[in-house]
Amino acid sequence: AWLVHPQNFLLSPCHFFNECAQLTQLYRGMKYENEQKLLLERSGKGPKTPASPADGATKVAFLSAFGQGLQSQVMKLPMPDAARTVLVHPAGPFTIHFWAPTWKWMLSISNLMDYNRPVEKVSTMQQTALCATGFIWSRYSMVIVPINYNLFAVNISLACTGSYHLVRKLYHDYVLKKN
Repeated sequence: AWLVHPQNFLLSPCHFFNECAQLTQLYRGMKYENEQKLLLERSGKGPKTPASPADGATKVAFLSAFGQGLQSQVMKLPMPDAARTVLVHPAGPFTIHFWAPTWKWMLSISNLMDYNRPVEKVSTMQQTALCATGFIWSRYSMVIVPINYNLFAVNISLACTGSYHLVRKLYHDYVLKKN
């Protein structure tokens, strides 16, 4: 919230809450995976060494600490000018401005994969949140400096896929059920 211009001080607590929620989900997911691996191990069908949740955190810390050094080493390599332009861009792959929207594509892809999901299983609250997030952040991505086209594209996609599912759900709940 402090690194982008215009600064958005309300964004900081939202990011903090979002990061806490995501880390909690990550922990729960890794814990579940480890439990499943242990069950498979006990049945004699799985691997013998479950991954530790600390392994993922160690990798993130390593990449964060050595990102700038890695960028300077990569920039010394021979490469086309277009690739060099992408790598040095303020929203390039050596910044969080690149990776946050890149991983956010998973939400849009997930929504696309649920294209034919039964309407009864579609969550109104979830699709409302995804739709609103997509519309709000697509506008904000064009206002911040550096302009982040990846963030814009992922949020337009999220708004469209969320709107599609939301319209399907509302049509089913309020039009078809009344008839």
